[in-house]
Amino acid sequence: MPYLLKSEPAKYSFDDLLRDGETTWDGIKNAQALITLRNMKKGEMCVIYHSNEGKAAVGTAKVVSVKLAPPEPPSKMTTPLVRLKAVKRLKREKPLAEIREAPVFAGSLLFRQFRLSVVPLTDEQYDWLVNG
Repeated sequence: MPYLLKSEPAKYSFDDLLRDGETTWDGIKNAQALITLRNMKKGEMCVIYHSNEGKAAVGTAKVVSVKLAPPEPPSKMTTPLVRLKAVKRLKREKPLAEIREAPVFAGSLLFRQFRLSVVPLTDEQYDWLVNG
């Protein structure tokens, strides 16, 4: 299953991921987003979306590994440590307004729960973002 991962470019941009090659995708606090991260599998593809500034899908990454960190404190939910590898910049960024208008995103969780920083995509949505 592909995913859309939101990142604030001032904190960590797709250019930072390209420079670093790989990173651990962290800083996620929302319980639903953490569950989605926990369910990721090695080899799955992601679209990196710049939120706040730019507001556009900008590149792709691949899940390298998913491990669970010990909970802190022990009563809390375990935090998934998802390692991502940069794949490539999109040939053309897909701005939020264009994504919102695309029929393939009608009823998408992306717009029903816009504050989620990790959103599962359908294969059709991923294809539209990457190749459309």
